[in-house]
Amino acid sequence: MTTVTIDPASVAGAWLEKLGVATERADAAAAAALFLADGWWRDLLAFTWDLRTFHGRNVIAAAFGATLASAGASQFRLEPGKAVVLTDGDPASQWIQAFFLFETRVARGRGFLRLKSDAGEWRAWTVLTAMEDLKGFEERVGPRRAKGTAHGEHQERMNWLEERRDEREFVGRDPQVVIVGAGQAGLTVAARLTQLGVSTLVVEKNDRVGDNWRSRYRSLVLHDPVWYDHLPYMPFPAHWPVFTPKDKLAGWLESYVDALELNVWTKATLLGGDYDEDSGRWTLRVGRNGGERLLHPRHVVLATGMSGVPSVPAIPGAKTFAGRLCHSSAHSGGEGYAGKSAVVVGCCNSGHDIAQDFYERGARVTMVQRSSTYVMSSENGIKVLFAGVYEEGGPPVDDADLMFASIPYPLLTDMHRDATKTIADLDREMLDGLERAGFKLDYGDDGSGIFLKYLRRGGGYYIDVGCSRLIADGKIAVKQGVQIERFTANEVVFTDGSTLPADIVVLATGYKNMRESARALVGDKVADRLGLVWGLDEEGELRTMWRNSGHPGFWFMGGNLHQCRHYSKALALQIKAALEGIRADDASLERREPVRQSTP
Repeated sequence: MTTVTIDPASVAGAWLEKLGVATERADAAAAAALFLADGWWRDLLAFTWDLRTFHGRNVIAAAFGATLASAGASQFRLEPGKAVVLTDGDPASQWIQAFFLFETRVARGRGFLRLKSDAGEWRAWTVLTAMEDLKGFEERVGPRRAKGTAHGEHQERMNWLEERRDEREFVGRDPQVVIVGAGQAGLTVAARLTQLGVSTLVVEKNDRVGDNWRSRYRSLVLHDPVWYDHLPYMPFPAHWPVFTPKDKLAGWLESYVDALELNVWTKATLLGGDYDEDSGRWTLRVGRNGGERLLHPRHVVLATGMSGVPSVPAIPGAKTFAGRLCHSSAHSGGEGYAGKSAVVVGCCNSGHDIAQDFYERGARVTMVQRSSTYVMSSENGIKVLFAGVYEEGGPPVDDADLMFASIPYPLLTDMHRDATKTIADLDREMLDGLERAGFKLDYGDDGSGIFLKYLRRGGGYYIDVGCSRLIADGKIAVKQGVQIERFTANEVVFTDGSTLPADIVVLATGYKNMRESARALVGDKVADRLGLVWGLDEEGELRTMWRNSGHPGFWFMGGNLHQCRHYSKALALQIKAALEGIRADDASLERREPVRQSTP
């Protein structure tokens, strides 16, 4: 027997060369033939000016046919300094993966590919193409950074601080973009736009940047690890804790604004807005300093977060309840409830955190679980899901983001079924204890676990940091499969006829769709044109977020810190391209169904 030695760099380089020839000739059939029959292509703006996923050779061929001529893609090549890897395993399951670079007529791009052997040929299993920058409008970093001063003689020169004050106030001029909300969503896209030279103002209703985190319940600590949570241009330092406390994050966001010279108005409220189709400009009314300012930007970005308008069920008897009743967004902590009865409705991260805080403060706690919840331990879940990507000593975060984005969400569904089973095996003792305590578990709609639950509905899961043990040990009671029917003065009455005494009831019942946040701020006329936000569309991409909202000049920005870091670039590039008139709208593909083909 002879052993065939595979040079992964030569294989990947040859494949990219073939792709380059096909794209330069606008030969969609030849480009698609380089993919497996069941292959995947995900594009972030570079070809489609959208976030798109194409599954199956025939669908990929149609997508290339609609984009190759207008995109003008060329110069596909391996990225220097990045290893090309042949994964371990038997020949039937291994693949070659590599970073690559390319260009289009208007942009430079970066990508990530996975090639598998198919009947003696190496073809693409997954390919990601992502726009990195617009030619002539690159970010002002590195060799393009600002000087910070103008040497020589300048009469009545303003210093840096004076210039910053003038820039921040927008005296006698309008910003090109107004962002509503100075959380991680608003600040990351503001940072991206600022580096692209776009005049940007962030409007924040709270007294200080970071108050959206400071004001939340006292025990809140991020459940995602630090390697997953870095912000663009300013990663957390090496000493930063793995899990970030809310007040520490709030302070970091405040520092982020200063360090990146972002224009933020705090104690400022968007009072309403209207859009003029003819001029392509908004008229926004912003309340600030006891007065009102009219602004006329071309673009508005709503970045008030997925946790915008609380979803509060109407429960009979609420006005007669003598205890405290509040949504989790208005709950500060369990202090003062020692020896008293607390009821927490909802069993996702917030519900568990709040219940644990009540218990540790000496309260008698009952969690009301209306349906089922996916639970994994922080220790085992993060280790399995993020291995090789977001971990200590892992790839640079920009590389990790590209690798993670290169797995289309429908494919991630299949991959995460096995990961979910692995995590459950590691967590078996904890999960068995929860079930013995009457807590109802699930593993996602199709067994794909936490991440797909997050993408599809934005909740329905708990990353355990201690509360599951309290439930399993009976220290926190569970009322499962019921709803609150009504309140009396001192009790909660459930739909099964049972009752519980209660001094405080916290409704950890989630939030309404982000479109309703837009409705509250800019009215029905705008909101009725907007698409639903979040959840996966027919291609497996998130609906509306970071992409066309359905209304010109209106965008949604949100997600966890990882998503805000990565997709803020995509949103900023779309806005910059629109402002400069270089977006090739004829390159956009019309949506159609079906967009994925079954495995042959």
